[in-house]
Amino acid sequence: MIIPKSTYLVGQYYERKALNYLRQQGLKLIERNVRYPCGEIDLIMQGNRTWIFVEVRFRRSAQFGDAISSVTYSKRRRLWYAANCWLAQRQQSIETVNCRFDICAFNQRQLIWLKNILDHTEFIR
Repeated sequence: MIIPKSTYLVGQYYERKALNYLRQQGLKLIERNVRYPCGEIDLIMQGNRTWIFVEVRFRRSAQFGDAISSVTYSKRRRLWYAANCWLAQRQQSIETVNCRFDICAFNQRQLIWLKNILDHTEFIR
């Protein structure tokens, strides 16, 4: 298996791997690489009438922490705001629909899927 060297291509490679895995788990891809000024969402999936906003992370080594720990409070907040923007474009909100926030983390090529990484009310003012 050949893994690309550029950061962008590496990111795309692991997003595809995460997407394939999530599809095998029965989730449906809705959108990918959604960007807003407030943040971005790697994958938007749907399963069992639930919107699933997925952050994909990869770390070659744990020298500076593993892939999961790289999803900081600030990153979770940006993901939450981006999800709010995406839902608002569809006349929905985090308070009115079923949704969750997941991480697909790759540590030295091993996939770890964490569901519900934040309480959706965590950032409501």
